[in-house]
Amino acid sequence: MMFPLARKVLRSLELRSFQQMMARQSHQKHLPDFHDKYGDAILASGATFCFVAWVFVITQIGLKWNLSPVGRITPKEWR
Repeated sequence: MMFPLARKVLRSLELRSFQQMMARQSHQKHLPDFHDKYGDAILASGATFCFVAWVFVITQIGLKWNLSPVGRITPKEWR
């Protein structure tokens, strides 16, 4: 079991080291990585591919959407 004073000191040290680490990182120059360079282009190309694929599915494979059977189905004669 840790004494309250020791626990408080450890927490303040952890907090201070975290703040120092964040301060060091904020002063460094950010070099662009793969996602910074190509992320938007990959997202746009994926969205375009999806859109084109759905346009193809809707227009080319011969689906018939919500056609009513009224007037095309004749009942069988009852015995």
